Amino acid sequence: MPLDDRYQLAFKLYPYERSADQDASAPVRHPVVVMGGGPIGVATALDLGLQGIPVVLLDDHEGVGQGSRAICFAKRTLEIAHRYGCGQPMLDKGILWNVGKVFHDDRQVYEFNLLPEDGHRNPAFINLQQPYFERFLVERVREAQAQGAPIELRGENRIDAVDVKEDHVLIDITTPEGPYQIEADWLIGCDGASSPLRKMMGLDFEGRVFEDNFLIADITMKAEFPTERWFWFEPHFKSGDSALLHKQPDGVWRIDFQLGWDIDRAEEMKEENIRRRLDAMLGPDVDYDLVWSSIYTFQCRRMKKFRHGRVIFAGDAAHQVSPFGARGANSGIQDVDNLGWKLGLVLNGTAPESLLDTYDVERRHGADENILNSSRSTDFITPKSKISHVFRNAVLDLAEHHAFARPLVNSGRLSVPCVYDGLPLNTPDALADGPARTRPGAPCPDAPLKDGFLLDHLGGDFVLLGIGADVPSQTEVEGAALRGLTVPADGDIKDRYLGDRPGAIYLIRPDQHVAARWPAYDAELVRAALARAIGKD
Repeated sequence: MPLDDRYQLAFKLYPYERSADQDASAPVRHPVVVMGGGPIGVATALDLGLQGIPVVLLDDHEGVGQGSRAICFAKRTLEIAHRYGCGQPMLDKGILWNVGKVFHDDRQVYEFNLLPEDGHRNPAFINLQQPYFERFLVERVREAQAQGAPIELRGENRIDAVDVKEDHVLIDITTPEGPYQIEADWLIGCDGASSPLRKMMGLDFEGRVFEDNFLIADITMKAEFPTERWFWFEPHFKSGDSALLHKQPDGVWRIDFQLGWDIDRAEEMKEENIRRRLDAMLGPDVDYDLVWSSIYTFQCRRMKKFRHGRVIFAGDAAHQVSPFGARGANSGIQDVDNLGWKLGLVLNGTAPESLLDTYDVERRHGADENILNSSRSTDFITPKSKISHVFRNAVLDLAEHHAFARPLVNSGRLSVPCVYDGLPLNTPDALADGPARTRPGAPCPDAPLKDGFLLDHLGGDFVLLGIGADVPSQTEVEGAALRGLTVPADGDIKDRYLGDRPGAIYLIRPDQHVAARWPAYDAELVRAALARAIGKD
């Protein structure tokens, strides 16, 4: 609920306008329709539009809402945003951080650094309120539209029904000026955790619902807290069973309090009760303004399948996790990163439609990894029995003095990108003595070059990367463009991609994941690996 008119992070980004489709005599067919104008939906439209694929986004609102909601955006998300052309504004506005601290009662247990090595464009995380993140995406869409990208954003266009056919989807839409219909070759459901589309299709989640409640309080204050993630187990200020503190832009601080399951939500949302918790935490000498608050519960669940014929689900519409670890929006952006290039290749005729099944396989793999880590975090933060509570506190006591116990502390294992180990698009590793972090299926780690950073030169298409070895500059294999890039075998690139080897060849997917790697260039091996990566093997 908004409590302060000075904190209005609501942006009316795509107000309703009548479209030509509403005056058509028959439903107009579109290659791609995206349902939902949140960060996942807008990123999907942007990814496809930058490829030159016409896409229509339908949202039942005209922009984004109030309050911080998602605030922690991970390094991998920033790398994807940079490839889309909107990463720098996010960095400029966001609060950058790498360090976190863990407390038990009134003492610090330990601290950690999520990015201890140099040579990366982006930090481990930024804190940025979700409405800003969405606004920067939409602003990039507007720039792309001005440059000819075929993206259309339609606000106050609510999808009320879908009829999934064998080769398209018929969509019923309601607007302020009445209903109309369109058709889509592909419909992408990015309509959030409650997903009306999922319900229209009679689909549901599988997994766990956690019996707990958490209070979010956004406040403005002048305080001496550093730009770090602070987490308390059983905090001495007794405002909840656990608490989390993050700094955000505009002098706003996000605080989460664990309330337990059996609560009176209406009572807890009263301003005087929220302030009681804040006063206990911050002390009597800290002046603050309460600007937004909410109570949330959470689930760790996913759909059984993310693709259903011509309908594909992404983001919270496909999977949900607890907020501990910042996996919600970050995993959703990785869904987009995975789906975008595959759908693009299918639509332009380069790849078979079956390539989209690998989106389902790879991102279900990612969702399962996130759900596992998120469930473990939640079980550690909220012990379900007396013995698990004793174990948790024993681990915290040991971690204060002994490094071996610190990996056991789980205040929310923070989001890292998924590695697609053992999945169908990977070619078996021919560089078995190479660094494990750049094995097939792994996302490419960044590294500095003389002209920027390595990831500036990867992504959007297939790249044959020669490190200390020459590769052809440009070619076409199996109908897919293959761009060559040769870089020296020194510095951070050598450490991250070669280890003790003098050189190597990498095939990099359009989403900056490694598809294959070899000790030397072999045209036939490259052809076979690329055919496999686009589903033609």
